[in-house]
Amino acid sequence: MTEEAENLILRLLREMREQMATKSDLADLRSEMKSLRADVASGLHALDAKIDFVNKDLGQRIAGLRRAVMEYHSSAIGHGVLSTELEERMSVTQQQNEDRLRRIEQHLDLPPKDKH
Repeated sequence: MTEEAENLILRLLREMREQMATKSDLADLRSEMKSLRADVASGLHALDAKIDFVNKDLGQRIAGLRRAVMEYHSSAIGHGVLSTELEERMSVTQQQNEDRLRRIEQHLDLPPKDKH
């Protein structure tokens, strides 16, 4: 080989060596990767804690909503039962009043109310 070709090869090899990472560069890269890994782990831990908080809060809200719906339904059903009982009582009372009126009319020898 000629000296010029050897110089070219040497020059290219030296340039490649300059561009290649050294052991200290690799060590810096490893430490930077560990730091980034720790940052990601910390971020994931914080995100996990936030998700747990949101799940707990959401669970409490759902439980409160269920409780409110149950109270509403029991109240509405309770009012419905009371209304039904009231209607039954009114019907019985009306029937009793009509019976009393008929007896009074018969006792006083009055014509029935319908013929008035």
